[in-house]
Amino acid sequence: MTVDRIHVLVEEPSMESLLQALLPKLVGNLAFEIFRYNGKLDLLDKLPARLRGYARWLPPSWRIVVIVDRDDDECDVLKATLEAIAREAGLVTRTASQGKRWTVVNRLAIEELEAWYFGDWDAVRKAYPKVPAGVARQAGYRDPDAVAGGTWEAFLRVLQRVGYFPGGLRKIEAAATIGPYMVPARNRSRSFQCLQAVFLEVLGEA
Repeated sequence: MTVDRIHVLVEEPSMESLLQALLPKLVGNLAFEIFRYNGKLDLLDKLPARLRGYARWLPPSWRIVVIVDRDDDECDVLKATLEAIAREAGLVTRTASQGKRWTVVNRLAIEELEAWYFGDWDAVRKAYPKVPAGVARQAGYRDPDAVAGGTWEAFLRVLQRVGYFPGGLRKIEAAATIGPYMVPARNRSRSFQCLQAVFLEVLGEA
């Protein structure tokens, strides 16, 4: 079955802004739409009804990608929650498909979107040229998905040291500024690589 459209559900505006720049690089000319919620709790609260709605009409050639930040949640617990919501709506997830056709895939940004910035530091430096080149090689940032003390807070500290965002991180602006410079294939974040693998799989079906 050829895939011809993707719906991406995200929890907040900065992820939406980043994906507007990134998805054309990930899926080429494949049609996509991004649907943004008012935070993680809003997405999780409304997801069951939305997926039940999809189950009633979604064409077999469409795919749904759900992306949420892990934050402080346990990965396995959050992923199991998302999987259960899809299962109860009557939709087959990629995890449960056992190699057969799936409709929904659930992906986590670990721990937050800003980990993907640490994963592609060249993109950050192009967006914000005063940022030092060696940040991503420092011990605390070598694993973008394991930055201690809050990923967005760490990202803000790095930028504030060289004069950016003195009044606090403007997340939508940062996403819109960095996104056009990001190169998916070089991103070191494992959670980003898992998301990219899904889009490559879908693109292979298109």
